[in-house]
This record gives sequence, structure tokens and C-alpha cells, in this order.
Amino acid sequence: DADGRSVPFEALYGEQKAIVVFVRSFLCYTCKEYVEDLAKVPKAFLQEANVRLVVIGQASYHHIKPFCSLTGYTHEMYVDPQREIYKTLGMKRGEGNNVSVRSPHVKSSTLLGSIRSMWRAMTGPAFDFQGDPAQQGGALILGPGSEVHFLHLDKNRLDHVPINTVLHLAGVKTVNFTNKPQIIDI
Repeated sequence: DADGRSVPFEALYGEQKAIVVFVRSFLCYTCKEYVEDLAKVPKAFLQEANVRLVVIGQASYHHIKPFCSLTGYTHEMYVDPQREIYKTLGMKRGEGNNVSVRSPHVKSSTLLGSIRSMWRAMTGPAFDFQGDPAQQGGALILGPGSEVHFLHLDKNRLDHVPINTVLHLAGVKTVNFTNKPQIIDI
């Protein structure tokens, strides 16, 4: 956790259903933008559905608070620096061939996003790349207990499952992620 305490993975979903999102790297612009949208999920929606929202990264725990501050994310966040859970779940390393998949939560172009990621890496602690840049993430809906409701393993950096899809599958109200006003037909 953010204080360096070890938490068993099962504790995240053992007693309560949980949406668990694994991100590639805290320096990855696509992950940053995805987590910025996860931050928009109201705590009330999660509480009403009795669901936890958890993000797991592969950096050192020292990076949790700065990443939460950067993204505005206030839900639970942990790290798996040795990528043990990533490996156990079969999350891939490297980019898949199908790069045509595009996350609806990524707003930056590849060039601009990459430049921003490199800038954050260069202005951070020296040689601290915050995880394996080739590691892919994924999203799961687990619990309570050993029940697995949903599993998506990312094929590449843009292959995030749409957040509203995961919320819907977990029984949580969906969120308007656009800045456009919604039109309600009467």
C-alpha cells in the first residue's frame, strides 16, 4: 500500500466484490489517462453497489501518493513491484499485433503522450522507471471469495476495457466520461 505495508491480494476481494485494474506503469500516459477517468467514478456509486475499486501498479510503493495526486484518484491503490500477480494472472509483456484497438479513455496522441511520459520520467528520481515498460495490464471483477466475474488481459497499451463496461458488469452505475452535456429524450 502507499505506506509500504504488505497486503495479501485476496484481502482486496475476499469479503466484497472488487473491480481490480492492473496498469502498465505509472509513467505510461495511457495508464495515467485511464486512471484519471477511474478517479471520476463516485464513491457513492461504489458504496451503493458494495463494490471496491482498486488499481494495482508495478512501481515502488513510494510512487502511489504522487500518482494519485497527479491523476486525482482517491480510491484504493497498491503496487506489485515484482509483478508476481501480473505473472500469475498471465498478463502479457510486449505489444500485441492488434494495435488498432483504442481505449476510449486515452485522450492524447501517441506522440504527445509519449513526450509527456518521457518528461515525467526525466523529471522524476534518476533511473526510476516505475516498473517494466513492456508489461501489460488488465481488469478483473473478483469476489466475494474466489469468484471471478470478469477478466480482461490487455493486448497492448491502448487495449483498456471501457470503464463503463466494467462498472456495468460489476453492478455499479455508469459514469458520463465526456465533458459534453447529456441529452435526455423526454
